Amino acid sequence: MSGAAEQETRDDVPARPSAAVGRLAGHPGPDPGSSPSPKPAHDHRPTAPAPRRGRSAAPASGPAVWPGSPEPLGARPRRGPGGVWGTNFALWAGGAEAVELCLFDEDGQETRCPLTEFSHEVWHGFVPGVLPGRRYGYRVHGRWDPWTGARWNPAKLLLDPYARAVDGDFALPAEVYGHVRDWPQQHVADTVRDDRDSAPYVPKGVVVGDDAAGGAPGEWADDRRPGTPWAESVIYELHVRGFTMRHPEVPPELRGSYAGLAHPAAVEHLTRLGVTAVELLPVHQFAHEDHLLRRGLRNYWGYNSIGYFAPHAGYASGGTRGQQVGEFRRMVRALHRAGIEVILDVVYNHTAEAGELGPTLSLRGIDNRGYYRLQQDPRRYADFTGCGNTLHVLQPQVLRLITDSLRYWVTEMGVDGFRFDLASALARAAHGVDMLSPFLSVIAQDPVLRRVKLIAEPWDVGSGGYQVGAFPPLWAEWNDRYRDAVRDFWRGALPDARDLGYRLSGSSDLYDRSGRRPDASVNFITAHDGFTLRDLVSYERKHNEANGEGNRDGAPDNRAWNCGAEGETGDPDIRALRRRQLRNLLATLLLSTGVPMLVAGDELGRTQGGNNNAYCQDNETGWLDWSLLEDPGWRALTELTARLIRLRRDHPVLRRTAFFSGLARPPEGLRDLAWFTPRGTEMTESDWYAPTTALGAYLWGRDLPQSDSRGAPLTDDSFLALLHAGPRPLSFTLPGAPWAQGYELLLDTSREDQGAPPGTRLAAGAPIELPERSVLLLRALSATDLRQKTE
Repeated sequence: MSGAAEQETRDDVPARPSAAVGRLAGHPGPDPGSSPSPKPAHDHRPTAPAPRRGRSAAPASGPAVWPGSPEPLGARPRRGPGGVWGTNFALWAGGAEAVELCLFDEDGQETRCPLTEFSHEVWHGFVPGVLPGRRYGYRVHGRWDPWTGARWNPAKLLLDPYARAVDGDFALPAEVYGHVRDWPQQHVADTVRDDRDSAPYVPKGVVVGDDAAGGAPGEWADDRRPGTPWAESVIYELHVRGFTMRHPEVPPELRGSYAGLAHPAAVEHLTRLGVTAVELLPVHQFAHEDHLLRRGLRNYWGYNSIGYFAPHAGYASGGTRGQQVGEFRRMVRALHRAGIEVILDVVYNHTAEAGELGPTLSLRGIDNRGYYRLQQDPRRYADFTGCGNTLHVLQPQVLRLITDSLRYWVTEMGVDGFRFDLASALARAAHGVDMLSPFLSVIAQDPVLRRVKLIAEPWDVGSGGYQVGAFPPLWAEWNDRYRDAVRDFWRGALPDARDLGYRLSGSSDLYDRSGRRPDASVNFITAHDGFTLRDLVSYERKHNEANGEGNRDGAPDNRAWNCGAEGETGDPDIRALRRRQLRNLLATLLLSTGVPMLVAGDELGRTQGGNNNAYCQDNETGWLDWSLLEDPGWRALTELTARLIRLRRDHPVLRRTAFFSGLARPPEGLRDLAWFTPRGTEMTESDWYAPTTALGAYLWGRDLPQSDSRGAPLTDDSFLALLHAGPRPLSFTLPGAPWAQGYELLLDTSREDQGAPPGTRLAAGAPIELPERSVLLLRALSATDLRQKTE
């Protein structure tokens, strides 16, 4: 059966328009003076002779192509028959009629090699003499019939989805579009095929050997993963390029690169803070959107992936012919030696090919209907991501692409976990989000992937996509309800204390019912998407004019308070209040139960000038300003951050592995978590429903539900945390016996030095003046503690 006939019989698609109105597929470019018919023709004739599936002779001008193997997918150098070195190429393209491997020499000259073997929908062949460093791509032949979702166009050079390295960048001229991009009638432009060659304008895949670590294979094998338990984790979200672009101690030639992040000066800041993991914004090869390039901007964040196995070449300092692979691995090793895990922010929900008016770069031209979710009208894409397309994860080959990629980054690149962008889109089954979907089921049973850290961004833009608290065990989640409650409390907009109590204590209302633990909640107040922490207390309105979208982009609701002036100000009182609010927010985050996530630069007082959507600001707006450390005030904020992280590390009661029970325990009748009003009494149900600016949380450190590495039970100090968001001082009576015989003040965010004179004691059962807008942390003292201090 021919490829075209097979497609017609296996797909349930609406009938094409019956009238053909002339050949538009070969149109060389837009002609403003012409006017196409309302329904363009569907030219099924390939632009070059297309061999049928099966064996056929290679052209005399190309190298010999031996049968090779359909496994593994991608380009893999190895010894072939007779011990001859070469590369095996294998590409899934189930609906295609023919596939040509395109090899490029140092001068950019292209040699086309038909892949004549077709096994289980995989086109494959072994090419002798092709070694690591060789550049390549594919041309895939098939029908051009957008009305049925078929968008094959062999004039477009396609990136191998399994390419391990990419050389070059996407410039996105009109030639890289499978359709005539600038056709005068845009509503039908995607149906008019463009036959111009895209090869000169697109990057190429690079053949990469298995020993691309930059050293002997055994050298990479001695890497030791930190293996930090979830409950002990402190995540630091950063951008590989932005973290070091302005770092004065990183050599200029390494700034903005994987090698720059591995530099001792960069690693030293992370270890001084005490974070246990970096969460890297996307490092998969990505493309810049056409609308940004036309405005002279670039995609900075990288949420526009096109190569799921390739480290983004733009972050490599040592070359892009495979060197980026070794440079990335050396970065991972350097971070592991410092005890820091590497978590990747991954974008498997969509690709850079966008909707039907997007470019043809890879998957669209390989098998559009096989890789993407299409609407009932298969000319259109299902878009649960807001980016124009959604990968069809229900298709076995797409699921394999994702899981093969994930395993590759774990087993061969050394990473320790993943944060899945718009994870609800991956969990969608045929009729909505399903926590028994194929994607989640495969992850749950995979012997490699189920052992790494898995973090969901638990929403997408489709109906029913908001799934906070719904992901299954093994998964942690970005908890935006924590973000919203903490922001609202400190800006004085929280109607009562109920939501704040749940968020500070691990969000048991979201995660306990599914058998998960407090570490399922990744607590954050800021993320890459939105205001920085400093901007959160300096702006109430977004200021995204530099993005060139008329300030229409970015979230309009930021739950922010500018402390009395919009933007930077010279008013000393406002400046002091803002720094106090930053201390309050950091203290709240790092004293809460759950896994805290910081954003790189928040500890420095980094600002984006009120831009809450700096996705296209690859400049000083998006980069960290390390000169802030020269300001004593911002340096003190960094020191406070490190001190709070040390407190978490030293006190297991602040990083519990089980939810609080709230039950009274004999013989003292103390609860493992008790909430207090300013009167010094335990909160009642009516107190939770009443407006309040202050509350106290008592954390009991005895009989913790966790043990050390040898199984011995852990015992810790008990603490009282007091939070007051009101504008005036407040009298707060400290709980007396049996909760404590006295207290030692450890932290006071109302003070610039955030502390108190060493050994400061406060009497139990007595009132204290709680400063306005402050967090106090007190250690509960027993009678024994008091005697020891007296002695």
